[in-house]
Amino acid sequence: MDRVSLSRPQRILNGHLWIFSNELSVSPKLFAPGSLVEVYDKKENFLGIGYINPASLIAIRLLTREREEINAAFFRRRITDAIEYRKRVLCDISSCRLIFSEADFLPGLIVDKFGDCLVAQFLTLGMEGFRDMVLGVLDEILVPSVIVLKNDSSSRTLEGLPLGKEIVKGNSDAAPVVIKEGEVLLEVSLLSGQKTGFFLDQRQNRLALGRLVRGGNGLDLFCYSGAWGLQLARNGAEVTFVDDSEGALSLADNNARLNNLSDRCSFVREDVFSFLAKQRQMGVLYDFIVLDPPAFVKARGKIKEGLRGYKKANALAMRLLKKGGILATSSCSYHVDRTTFFEMLRSAAKDAAKGPRLIEYRSQGPDHPVLLSVPETEYLKCAFLEM
Repeated sequence: MDRVSLSRPQRILNGHLWIFSNELSVSPKLFAPGSLVEVYDKKENFLGIGYINPASLIAIRLLTREREEINAAFFRRRITDAIEYRKRVLCDISSCRLIFSEADFLPGLIVDKFGDCLVAQFLTLGMEGFRDMVLGVLDEILVPSVIVLKNDSSSRTLEGLPLGKEIVKGNSDAAPVVIKEGEVLLEVSLLSGQKTGFFLDQRQNRLALGRLVRGGNGLDLFCYSGAWGLQLARNGAEVTFVDDSEGALSLADNNARLNNLSDRCSFVREDVFSFLAKQRQMGVLYDFIVLDPPAFVKARGKIKEGLRGYKKANALAMRLLKKGGILATSSCSYHVDRTTFFEMLRSAAKDAAKGPRLIEYRSQGPDHPVLLSVPETEYLKCAFLEM
């Protein structure tokens, strides 16, 4: 195994798992892309073993700080540890994120579990090299009926990897998987759905909002599968689901039917900003609004542009809420931290001439753990506000 020394090891000594090219004492181009390397400081103290990719912004991602073989036994230990953690912190692991990349010390690997089906993403060249080994260990431990690879993330492009989706185990013609969130049934399209097919990170937040909203009339914006709004419709609320994707609205409609809630649900295919502007012109007011948009900031250089989008959407939503109305608003953009998120909400409230108060601030569920030494593992902000 090749060796590489760090000219600036402080990030690793502080517990991070990433090493950037300017922290190396030599060019990463001297090493085979995706290969394992031993990492040392300038005094030849061993720091760990990671995989290297000269083409990536992050040159090395550490897999371990021990001198050990990176083989099937290694991945079996890591995956077992991840599963045991979920068993400790969750009441039910029938559907959850089983492996969350760096937070589970398996950088570049995402695995979501939906019943007895798994959806995996290999996001980095180094982890891609262990694909068959990892899939074999997952199959051995969990014995799923279906394993789907959703390798269509743009992060693979940055790693020099091709994009694609495939079913590596099971029947590709199988019916959609149905999971349960609280008392609501939800259909998950493993192959064609967004990301891994369903956004598990908001599960506890959706259930928490369901305890606050009892009846009334409101909106589920950027609704995708309708998981937020259906929790509220089940509590007697009338919900309008808005999305500009026909596929998303079809999925939300199917889920409403699945739960016998169609009579409380209506569906609008339209750009959310246009819809909100029209509602304001009509003078419509709502009891609650859920605003869970996609990431508006996908790179540090896009922060200002993305914040304008978040501010505009939140100001429009605030204007449409009655006194005492509830806004559940989120951002999944890592580059928008908690402080910036609240600054944006304050600015949106000023534009809307509203005085919201914070009922509760929440983040991603415990199956998406935050590794304190890797702040990038914390990305989701969610606030429940009362106007």
